[in-house]
Amino acid sequence: MDTKREKAELITGSECLLRCLLHEGVESVFGYPGGNALYIYDAMVDNPEFKHILTRHEQGAIHAADGYARSTGKVGVCIATSGPGATNLITGIATAYMDSVPLVIITGNVSTTVMGTDAFQEADIVSMTLSITKHSYSVRHVQDLPRIVHEAFHIASTGRKGPVLIDIPKDVSNHKLYYQPAAAIRLRGYESNPNLDTDQINILIQAITESERPIIIAGGGVVYSGATNELLEFVIKTNIPVATTLLGLGGFPSAHDLWLGMPGHHGAYAANMAIQHADLIISMGSRFDDRVTMSVDGFAPQAKRIAHIDIDPAEIGKNVKADIACIGDIKAVLNYANTKAIASPSDRWIKEIQEYKRQFPLRYKDSDTELKPQFVIEMIHETTRVEAIITTDVGQHQMWTAQFYKFNHPRSLITSGGLGTMGFGFPAAIGAQIGNPKRLVVSVNGDGGMQMCAQEMAICSIHRIPVKIVVINNQVLGMVKQQQELSYAKRYSQIDLAGSPDFVKLAEAYGIKGLRASNKAEASRVWQEALNTPGPVLVEFVVPKEENVYPMVLAGTALHEMILGDVE
Repeated sequence: MDTKREKAELITGSECLLRCLLHEGVESVFGYPGGNALYIYDAMVDNPEFKHILTRHEQGAIHAADGYARSTGKVGVCIATSGPGATNLITGIATAYMDSVPLVIITGNVSTTVMGTDAFQEADIVSMTLSITKHSYSVRHVQDLPRIVHEAFHIASTGRKGPVLIDIPKDVSNHKLYYQPAAAIRLRGYESNPNLDTDQINILIQAITESERPIIIAGGGVVYSGATNELLEFVIKTNIPVATTLLGLGGFPSAHDLWLGMPGHHGAYAANMAIQHADLIISMGSRFDDRVTMSVDGFAPQAKRIAHIDIDPAEIGKNVKADIACIGDIKAVLNYANTKAIASPSDRWIKEIQEYKRQFPLRYKDSDTELKPQFVIEMIHETTRVEAIITTDVGQHQMWTAQFYKFNHPRSLITSGGLGTMGFGFPAAIGAQIGNPKRLVVSVNGDGGMQMCAQEMAICSIHRIPVKIVVINNQVLGMVKQQQELSYAKRYSQIDLAGSPDFVKLAEAYGIKGLRASNKAEASRVWQEALNTPGPVLVEFVVPKEENVYPMVLAGTALHEMILGDVE
């Protein structure tokens, strides 16, 4: 007699799945049921401690799980059925994959007995998502489920983090097993945290002592590794200025004198010019993507050496040749580096950069008759005292938020970087608020992206999730319009959003308070009302469609070839 089995309880695969998720510490799951996931949803009836949020679209579910993960550092979880339920997750999976976000995605599938017959709502989601998942599982034997769930969470949350898919056929979810939680992890060939090459770090420290014009480019890896304090200590010891990428914002305090702003396509003048004149570039958890480098041939032409610190060896040298390769978790690399670090001879360089910041700060032409979007972001920044979690959708409002909201804390900006997914911002805010119930969460959206997941206002209304929803309404696809204006000789095509709904009435239809402002006085009044109102509130700020995001580096040009706009 198997005494181990005698102690175990005989349960279904669906009940096993829920217990495994609770065992992993999962606090909330976002999802949408369907036929081939119904055994899983049936098991929830007898598990009142299992918290599930019913979104109104599968894409809303995965974006909410993503926002939860980015804002908490924990693994986000979502569930969907087979076929269209699973395929509706693909954009969200790619969004998380591009930005290294830890998710576990659970999909139902048709029974193993009809797989490959084009059964109703059958789709090979594992094959479809191979290039946008860190790992995938197709569960064929219910006995494997505890191990698979345990491994999935481990893979998603270690090394370079990312999404892991678990596809469960309907019959497997109803098969029975003697349940015991999985214990040890044994994954051949999976190296979650490579050993530090201290020789390379020592070479970097030596290069710093020889550099008169060094700069650090801090990316999302600094935030994901929890290395904010280590980076600050490193900067204090080495006296090196820091530019933070879009996903790196908050990884280094914007209030610090050595912070230069965001580099790249819509980067700050000081950040871009510092990169172009630096003799040493140190990238930390930034993958030198094209929105940061722009023309690679014209990137950092005066750099004698480029150092790249990243946990993923595949990123080293992928886009920009690295002379010094420090492979490893950034927190671990900096912990070692801080035992050796000394100041670079950069005093003259610091003065030069401070002059860049003084002469060319981020600015815009304010107006007493129109409500400028930059003013709205500055107002949100001032009234939230830099303590809010800000989520954004994708477009001009995203760049204005990155420019004019000054982030001092990690995991305070939740935005889609690599994939640039419209419709991401609002459901991500829901996930962030559920993960951080005591913090103010503000969701900044354009009028285009807001309409892609507006149905998720139902969740905020039903559960009284107190997200403050901001809609920057310029009645146009602003970022597309700006590119058509500057690169396509003002040949505007398919950008008019004038037929959009009345967002205030739309919010009210969902049972949410709606407010609107079209000038500064109204903006200040309604925004304060929103902050003082318990529960969710939508505030529409009507802004001119002519406003563009500057500075801007056009595609194919180098970072120093910035267009400064109306204030140039």
